[in-house]
Amino acid sequence: ALGKGSDLEKAFATAALVYNNYADPEGKLSKAETKSLLQFQFGHFIQGQENKPKYQEIISSLDEESENKIDFEDFMILLVSLTLMSDLLQEIKNVKTTK
Repeated sequence: ALGKGSDLEKAFATAALVYNNYADPEGKLSKAETKSLLQFQFGHFIQGQENKPKYQEIISSLDEESENKIDFEDFMILLVSLTLMSDLLQEIKNVKTTK
């Protein structure tokens, strides 16, 4: 469906597909499943972030009432937050691309 889409559209579509593959029939994930999914699918971005206060805050919020569920919008906010604080983001910014 996104064969002619931009790279950014494809990236968001991929995130939506991954989320939907893990979500329950109501389209939600438990906080425990969310934590596991982020750590498994987004491991390179969160590697080395364990000592950052914001990372600890995000992860500890997923540990609280871990059976409570979150929706796709909340998942994407967590995903973007983890990306913004990642050391890997700085490395990505330093890469020059040519087209």
